[in-house]
Amino acid sequence: MFAPKSLFEKVWDAHSVRTLANGQTQLLVGTHLIHEVTSPQAFGMVRDLGLKVVMPHRTFATVDHIVPTDQVVEPYRDTLAQTMMEELRKNCAEFGITFFDRATGKQGIVHIVGPEQGITQPGTTIACGDSHTSTHGAFGAIAFGIGTTQIRDVLATQTMALGKLKVRRINVTGRLRAGVYAKDVILHIIRVLGVNGGTGFAYEYGGEVFDRFTMEERMTVCNMSIEGGARAGYVNPDETTFAYLKGRPYAPKGSAWEGAVARWQGFASDAGCRYDDVVNFNGTDIAPTVTWGINPGQAIAIDETIPDPAKTVIIDEKSSIEEALAYMKLSPGAPIKGTKIDVAFIGSCTNGRLSDFQEVAKFIRGRKVAAGVKAIAVPGSQIVGLQCEHLGLDKILTEAGFEWRAAGCSMCLAMNPDKLIGDQLCASSSNRNFKGRQGSPTGRTLLMSPLMVAAAAVTGSVADAREVFAVSAD
Repeated sequence: MFAPKSLFEKVWDAHSVRTLANGQTQLLVGTHLIHEVTSPQAFGMVRDLGLKVVMPHRTFATVDHIVPTDQVVEPYRDTLAQTMMEELRKNCAEFGITFFDRATGKQGIVHIVGPEQGITQPGTTIACGDSHTSTHGAFGAIAFGIGTTQIRDVLATQTMALGKLKVRRINVTGRLRAGVYAKDVILHIIRVLGVNGGTGFAYEYGGEVFDRFTMEERMTVCNMSIEGGARAGYVNPDETTFAYLKGRPYAPKGSAWEGAVARWQGFASDAGCRYDDVVNFNGTDIAPTVTWGINPGQAIAIDETIPDPAKTVIIDEKSSIEEALAYMKLSPGAPIKGTKIDVAFIGSCTNGRLSDFQEVAKFIRGRKVAAGVKAIAVPGSQIVGLQCEHLGLDKILTEAGFEWRAAGCSMCLAMNPDKLIGDQLCASSSNRNFKGRQGSPTGRTLLMSPLMVAAAAVTGSVADAREVFAVSAD
């Protein structure tokens, strides 16, 4: 009689090569994703060691962080961006790695390209030199962000050393209220559990809310697992997963499909398996959520007020609130609603997918971006961009006053020309609100769902999208 296991245990066991002397596991990496920022040094190390890429067919590359979204023709104005683009092309050509370059029509943010190509599959391990690799866990994979030396290890050996994680099951039960989205769910979870609450854990998400979520909604939540301190986050694969993958370029075809589905189903957590911790949330308790501070855990519901450090008795918490308020130039005890914004950004690996733009377009049609607000919409991949353009979503957004850009990471982290200026305040659908995250050392970021960004854009200030757009249950 086999003891029931979680998906994490099953995937870990299936990919364990051996236990190392330091207690870590040498783990086979099923799929390796790379981009232009963290891979050049790793390729250099491989060359210096006189090694080759051992399994080039398991590595896939794209360019996302540095590409300008307002310029497609090369050479780029930013010479460093051009150099990094050319370096990635050279490395992929030399080592026989598939590269989704801009000319292929398949380029985009690595965490959007992998799923839409069907490269991201259940029951495997996935690594990428980017912290938000946890996104791919939405498919029932164990996905890790890794550093440059680990990228070197994966290129050279297709393995990496990692300590085994604990597993926390997070249940979100019931139903979400109208106007509440996956982004609100993960911001709420991080707010409650803290930005360090997941340290040493993989998060397994479940419950009725996740059962009903689309794959794109699941990806949004898993994407920000890292912001809650977890090394990975995942959802058990189900019929929603399989329906999404079927027919995609790298998904199994023909007779191999049924066998793959049966294998994938076997990786789902067994009933009665043991978790190191279980946390329960009621979906009806979650409201549209907005960050007010300088980490994703510093968040409140749209109808709440900004924390007052004078009312906090914990010294460390008090100092962190004071630091955040000073940087954000917000007043303690004031409502977040009504806070004036300068920039509105819809995009990123968190919320730059087709469904995000569909939801915004559905409500923003006929409305106009407020005077003085710069608004940009950036599809997460070239394919997402084409899908939006085929449906006319780009026209709806541009008629409303948004700039429609080419695919890339854009203003999420501003390693490209899309940057805040001075202390501009940005309503953003991205994943991080750290100091200087969006390109200006004094720029300020408020994280929220895409529809909340749209509401802020058309009103010129943080607003409740449910009120602005008269959002109601279908």
